[in-house]
Amino acid sequence: MPLVQLEITRQERFASGMEFGDVGTYELLHGIAHYEVDPKHPANSGIIDLELAPTNQRGQVEFESDFVLLHPTDPKRGNGAVLYDVVNRGTKTVLTFNSVPRSQDPMMPVEPGNGFLLRNGYTVVFGGWQADVPPIPGLIGMRAPEALDEQGQPIEGRILCWFQEQEAEASQWQMLSHKDHLPHPPADPEEVEARMFVKDHPNDTGQLIPRDQWRFARRGTAEQEPEPHHVFMESGFQPGRIYELVYTTRGSRVIGLGFAAMRDMASFLKYGTNKEGNPCAGSLTRAHAFGQSQSGRFLRTYLYTGINTDESGRQALDGLIPHVAGGMKGEFNLRFGQPSKDICYVLPGLFPCSDSTQIDPLTGIQGALLDRTRQNGHLPKVIFTNTSAEYWRGDAALIHTNLVNRTELPEDVEFVRRYHFSGTQHGVGAFPLETIRSSDGWRGQQRFSCMDYSPLLRSVLRNLDQWVADGTPPPPSRHPRLQDGTAQESKNVMPNFAKLPGFNPPERLARAQRLDYGPELDQGRTLTLPATQGEQFPAFVSAVNKDLNEIAGIPLPELSVPLATFTGWNLRHPERGNPDLFHGISGGLAGSTIPFPATRKQRESSGDPRLSIEERYLSREDYLQKLREAGKALVAEGYLLEEDIERIVQRTAKIWDAFTS
Repeated sequence: MPLVQLEITRQERFASGMEFGDVGTYELLHGIAHYEVDPKHPANSGIIDLELAPTNQRGQVEFESDFVLLHPTDPKRGNGAVLYDVVNRGTKTVLTFNSVPRSQDPMMPVEPGNGFLLRNGYTVVFGGWQADVPPIPGLIGMRAPEALDEQGQPIEGRILCWFQEQEAEASQWQMLSHKDHLPHPPADPEEVEARMFVKDHPNDTGQLIPRDQWRFARRGTAEQEPEPHHVFMESGFQPGRIYELVYTTRGSRVIGLGFAAMRDMASFLKYGTNKEGNPCAGSLTRAHAFGQSQSGRFLRTYLYTGINTDESGRQALDGLIPHVAGGMKGEFNLRFGQPSKDICYVLPGLFPCSDSTQIDPLTGIQGALLDRTRQNGHLPKVIFTNTSAEYWRGDAALIHTNLVNRTELPEDVEFVRRYHFSGTQHGVGAFPLETIRSSDGWRGQQRFSCMDYSPLLRSVLRNLDQWVADGTPPPPSRHPRLQDGTAQESKNVMPNFAKLPGFNPPERLARAQRLDYGPELDQGRTLTLPATQGEQFPAFVSAVNKDLNEIAGIPLPELSVPLATFTGWNLRHPERGNPDLFHGISGGLAGSTIPFPATRKQRESSGDPRLSIEERYLSREDYLQKLREAGKALVAEGYLLEEDIERIVQRTAKIWDAFTS
């Protein structure tokens, strides 16, 4: 078996022995998974440059990854399902199902939250798959070998780094990676052919910055790095502006082994024996994976690569939830790839975006995201979930749009559902409202979204598990549709927001576009950098009602019975530069909460066209009762769990108090 050893470095009783319903207590294991994969095996043929990795005496490629495993102390009391967390940049994401706020602190202990996953008997594994995660204690990463040339030396080639300064002040240096991950140093710091470009909009062509205005260094001239991991510019990287740097680097990790790490961990936990060191032996019959944002794009790329069959010919994952990934993939199986990169407007290999066959009318290229996995005969059930942010980013609607005649693409109802969480932002919203986000320091022109969509995710997971376990189909797909007019081009919807007092909608919105990275992209090599920009794809979003709230998708009770306008976008604050651009355009799109006026008098004095809270609801009790009714309707349709209705009511009651005080 390719996972040859689970090395346990720490074992403890979870949450001091807390009992979780009928499942009882849980154990928490920390350790390192040791892998050996056969570079000549057909199951691994999709991994780019695997044949260039060094092998051991058995002809196998060795690598290792960190893991954290949470499983019932008595495995027989579990539900038989393992949930693989495709950790995001080394940090845990599936605790969203337990309403545990995501923390950027890698040493943050695993918290039980509301206990949803545990009460329902899931085994949870937080698995390392990303080869450029820095070696910081607590981060869950993977150590992969480098691809070597015929002389046994690290290979060289061109790479593109992308920067956008988020602080209010210009910075004179940037790291040669995204979000402080392991950098790609230049092969020659004096490379004359290296080029840097700057632009203000993702769809623009960058302007060349003269080579003598920047250098590969952390500081000016006084403090040089032995091997430069940074780029320095005397005039500084200006807030909000977009920079692209193309240069020659040395060394390329075989990052596609991240797919094998997830696949073989899932297979090991399902099929491995006690003798082989499987702590869950005999207790698991199905495996699901959840990936959010970057790791959701990892799951989409995994499906496209078609690697869900292990070396023994068995199906690894049975169910997938690629969350807030839109129509994008990523640099997860690419020479000189940067898995950390989440700038969706420069990611290669966008098309095809849909699970069903899609045709690009301009190029004639056709295909489907699931083609290779379907051909291998081990297609999992997949529920694609997106928020308003990915639609406004310009790519989410591509997963269900027929580009030839601008109608809806059919879906394979036996294997696929597509859900849009109406009026929500990329990540779970927070309350009280923030003008400067505590998590990342972003500042928008509006207060950030307070919409918490974790109740919808809990229902999605429950439905997915039942679908796999006994064939019970989930409720139908719900998203903006062109046939009924609930999907409209973003450029036609945005002007509606000019009705809000003091708000000036941007004239230009970002859209996904065709990018030509050269003739060898299918072999995992980007030869044309920056990519040659082609025509843009259409960008469809949900139409809005008179309150400027979205009418398509799955609305949380807070949207059906609103106290505000909720959007999946928020413009950058002028002090952060580029105020006509959405905040977090690089991938982590922020949303807005724009409260209704509290009273009719406030509405009339401000000129706000939206009815006030006072004019909508008789009282606080009247409002909360309407909220319960909206929740019950969602439960009846299968998009919400009954246990979440009162949680939503209690949380939203606090929002009522804040908006009406």
